[in-house]
Amino acid sequence: MQRRFMIRLAAALGAASLLAPLLAHADETIKVGVTGGPHEQVMEVVKQVAAKNGLTIKIVEFSDYVQPNAALAGGDLDANSYQHEPYLDAQVKDRGYKLIKLADTVTFPMGIYSKKVKTLAELKPGARIAVPNDPTNGGRALLLLQKQGLIKLRAGAGLKATPLDVVENPRKLKIVELDAAQIPRSLDDVDAAAINTNFAMEAGLKPKQDAIAIEDPNGPYVNIIAIRAADRNKPWAAKLVAAYHSPEVKQYIEQKFGGAVVASW
Repeated sequence: MQRRFMIRLAAALGAASLLAPLLAHADETIKVGVTGGPHEQVMEVVKQVAAKNGLTIKIVEFSDYVQPNAALAGGDLDANSYQHEPYLDAQVKDRGYKLIKLADTVTFPMGIYSKKVKTLAELKPGARIAVPNDPTNGGRALLLLQKQGLIKLRAGAGLKATPLDVVENPRKLKIVELDAAQIPRSLDDVDAAAINTNFAMEAGLKPKQDAIAIEDPNGPYVNIIAIRAADRNKPWAAKLVAAYHSPEVKQYIEQKFGGAVVASW
């Protein structure tokens, strides 16, 4: 009897040890960093979908573009969802972060806004134009100004163009570089401003209605989920992507934002 009991006990313990890793992954919790506005709103829906598949998401909101990558690289987050790939590439190069793209999310076409003119044609010589002061979003804004015929950039300047790359500026526009999150507040002080859509919407602006010029959504600025390179094969990473790329999230984006934010998967 005692021997039979010991055999059964050993078998039970063996089965428990085999099940332990599976149970550990059955219900996981991760922290995902976002910026306020659409990124946070979409992630709330992702959170609901992920919960059905045993993944609990704790959303951590940031008010700028710099801290979410620092927090992710430092281990305070498991993922973030707020930036496009050119910005991540620049951060990795400049700061040595071991971060990678996990998946595409949405596109936020950048717009030009103004409280002083209704069209770009109304801008007077010497008008002040605010653009983001970080390399990738600043270059993005300058490319948009070039597309609208306001300036011409040096050949080959590309996505990382800076005001120093402006070679033609017939109206002698003054480019004012500001923190991307602060630009909506500058609209009273400048003649026009290139504003990232998430910050524009957070400030109550409606891109489709209020922008006097807007970027083509089919460009290189698709936003992404970023993670640490070491986590690329973690089970929760696949669950996070599956939740974000779900029909429920796509439907929410289409209904909530009316084309100002575009699902990119």
